Amino acid sequence: MRVLLIATNRHNRYQSRLNAQPMPIGLAYIAGHLDHERHEVKVLDLMFSDDYLADVEAAVKEFNPQMIGMSVRNLSNHSYLNTVWALPISKEVIDKIRTLSDAVIVCGGPAFSIMPKECFEYLRCDIGLAGDAGETFATLAERLEIGEPSYFNLPGLVYTKGGQTVSNEGYCTSEFAKPPRLEDLDMDRYNKAGFGIGVLTKLGGFYYPTNASQSQINESGWRVIRPIDEVVAEVKDLKRRFGMKKVFFVDNGFNLPLDHAKSLCNTIIESDLNIRWNTCLAPFNCDTELIGMMKEAGCGLVMMVNRSGNPGDMDSMVEENDALAEVCRMCDEGDLHYNLGKQFGEPGETRESVDNKLDFLRSVNPALANLRVGVSIMPGTEVAAIAKQEGLITDESELVKPTFYIAGEVKDWIVDYLKEQSAKEPRWNLS
Repeated sequence: MRVLLIATNRHNRYQSRLNAQPMPIGLAYIAGHLDHERHEVKVLDLMFSDDYLADVEAAVKEFNPQMIGMSVRNLSNHSYLNTVWALPISKEVIDKIRTLSDAVIVCGGPAFSIMPKECFEYLRCDIGLAGDAGETFATLAERLEIGEPSYFNLPGLVYTKGGQTVSNEGYCTSEFAKPPRLEDLDMDRYNKAGFGIGVLTKLGGFYYPTNASQSQINESGWRVIRPIDEVVAEVKDLKRRFGMKKVFFVDNGFNLPLDHAKSLCNTIIESDLNIRWNTCLAPFNCDTELIGMMKEAGCGLVMMVNRSGNPGDMDSMVEENDALAEVCRMCDEGDLHYNLGKQFGEPGETRESVDNKLDFLRSVNPALANLRVGVSIMPGTEVAAIAKQEGLITDESELVKPTFYIAGEVKDWIVDYLKEQSAKEPRWNLS
């Protein structure tokens, strides 16, 4: 069967300011799990397209696919001041395909997995897959090809039956047992893009809303922790095949667990990889030894994954700031550059808590501080419940579109005030 895989992400900014073009590593894993002796596979990445709809049309006409898999990476850019809703691009791509082909269109990816039913109904694809879908997509392709057994029992499947949207229980799960097919991507351009070529180290629950099934989370708190030797071998292979200059370790808490992070750094050092890499760091469960090892292993920049605390509880917020400041101090002393962010307008926000956050940002020395106006509301969160209670939304299904919460006590003045304060600080970015 001819299978066309399309990466629809075109968002190329980090924190709405820095040029960053992350490669579609999830789609590369999908391609890697397909049986290439059984299927003819083509990958179309729209990141660098000058005319993405024309590129889609050309690929569909030339390849004549029977099945099309689309990766939907983002719901939005989560920026209140420069809001970009990402789903319409994917919808345009599907609409264009419909005029050219009767191929079965299957959607998945991080954004789709957050709100599977709502994304399915907006995009109007034929099938949706929620979760880490490498093995499931490959199984679906085989069942579609031969017509049996039925694919309707697959976990994480979203489809239409009797005019109604059906969403199967659970999520697709993957052990990431097969390597991503990076050779299908324009690796030279990603190598030059500056963001770093993505290498998966582990995955937590960040693809899914907080009320998602916990059946996939192991005792360590992660869905997947890849073996260290496997990660290092992949990096070596990237250097050998693509002349890779920089890696971004895909990890929403590199230092969690701490022993695993140190072991990875130590293996990188002992392997003499001589690479530059970036990652995300949780502002707790950290020590000076790890920071030193990260620096020695080639880490050039970490993005702090910040927990703001409760603005209505000053003691809680001070405690969170103290923990974050301690990690910042470790990074400063270890000469490890870092970016961090603060949200403004959370439930319970007041003038006092806003000024407390600003004072904190002035007390540390980040390479870039991102000040986010409002909370980009995600389903299944405490903020979503508050937004519903306060009448900002009537149902969480509305959150398929960018929706922001800003506390009433600061809403009338927070934007102008933060613009005024940010203008005085060249390393502050307001979004």
